[in-house]
Formats: sequence, C-alpha cells, structure tokens
Amino acid sequence: MAQAKQGDKVKIEYTGTLDDGTIFDSTLEGDDCDPEECESDDCGDEGCDCGDHESGPMELTIGAGDFFPQIEEALIGMAPGEKKTVVIPIDEAFGEYDEERVFTVSRKDLPEDLDPEVGEQLGLSDENDETIGVTVMEVTEENITFDANHPLAGENLTFQFELVEIL
Repeated sequence: MAQAKQGDKVKIEYTGTLDDGTIFDSTLEGDDCDPEECESDDCGDEGCDCGDHESGPMELTIGAGDFFPQIEEALIGMAPGEKKTVVIPIDEAFGEYDEERVFTVSRKDLPEDLDPEVGEQLGLSDENDETIGVTVMEVTEENITFDANHPLAGENLTFQFELVEIL
C-alpha cells in the first residue's frame, strides 16, 4: 500500500481539540466548534478557525506549510486509512497568552461609527499602518478594551487525524 511522502498532495480528516475537550476546528460534519469561541453561531469568523473550510477532507501538500508542520511531518509514512494523534504545545502553536497584548483605547480615538460588542473580532491599524486582529473584551461609554492575542493563544492543540487519500 502506498505511503505518504514529502511533496505528496493528500486529503486528511481531522478534529482539533483543546485540553478541556473543546473542539475548535474539524473537517468532520457534525463536529462544530464552541460558538462561544466565535462571534456568530456559524463559526466563520477569522481567528476561530471554524468555518475556514467546508466539511469534508482537507487537501494539503506535505512540506508546503499548508498546515501545522508537526502534522505534515506525522503524515510522512502513513498509508490511507491510518490515524494519528499529534499534540502541538502552546509554544509551537499560537504562543503563551500575553497580558501586554490587552489594551484600552479611548472612544474619541476611534471612528465615531464604531459600535463594537464584547467578543467581536475586528482589524485595527497600528502606528505603522499594519492591521492587527483584535477581540473586543470590554465596552464602556469612554473606552474599549481589545485583546490582540490569537484566540487560541495559551492553549495546547490536539489534532486527531486520518490520512484519507494520497492524490
């Protein structure tokens, strides 16, 4: 039976979970992420990773950097139908949660029409005119507090995956 090797295009099914068992991403139909992780119930928000693709196998090229390198490496030598579990530690996933990436901005320094809700994910321009993704943490009449950490920062990521097909 054929085994996957570096450079092969493959299809995989996977489910990504956190240490507490919360599913944050999956290609399997019926495996939904926690809506609390996303702005809306369809989990199509940037940063959540849910909804980034349709249900069904994900196609990737091993070694092309299409997915976490640990998973691409684990696929090498696998045959279709084989399953594996890989844990990606915090420092190799999205890093530690950094309190310094939480900041408060006066409403008068923001566009007047900005009316965010807690949990909403936005893109803000920094002093270098680069866009940074933030999550709204708190809204008051005077200020808005944002969190620029990735929504999965501070989390170990566990992926259970199956090599479905070598294309």
